[in-house]
Amino acid sequence: MRMRYSVAMTAVLGVPSVWAADLTVKVEIPRLTVAEYHRPYTAIWIEKADQSFAANLAVWYDLKMKNNEGTKWLKDIRQWWRKSGRELQMPVDGLSGATRAPGEQTLTFSGAKSPLDKLPAGDYQVVVEAAREVGGRELVRVPFTWPPKAPQSNKAKGEHELGAVSIDTKP
Repeated sequence: MRMRYSVAMTAVLGVPSVWAADLTVKVEIPRLTVAEYHRPYTAIWIEKADQSFAANLAVWYDLKMKNNEGTKWLKDIRQWWRKSGRELQMPVDGLSGATRAPGEQTLTFSGAKSPLDKLPAGDYQVVVEAAREVGGRELVRVPFTWPPKAPQSNKAKGEHELGAVSIDTKP
């Protein structure tokens, strides 16, 4: 009897939980040589395989403008705005933040403490969209499977407003 109980407990405790998985997103914002440079407004979210919205991960915009005027240009992040942005009242704690300087930016999400804990098993995409004043707009999609059964790494590369975008998942 004791043996069966310990085997059952080992089986239960040894199975990785969906809630324990992690997702790391790395976004490179390239240094552009232009006459008038503005940091891009950037949205990072998750879409289902059919490109319908699943969850927001981050939104970077100008938080320091008077009277919350930075929100006025969030609609320039067009795809994100249509799928989720117009429904949000910014700023959103844990989601919104200041625009980021050129270089690699890293975000890590633990499944138990993030929008990932509500994702059903399936195929998804991390979507990164950037729009820059007096500049361009770009969208990059990186596929992944949730929850990961083994560590995964995927990446894609933007052409002008975004550099390399990579994701790493681990159970």
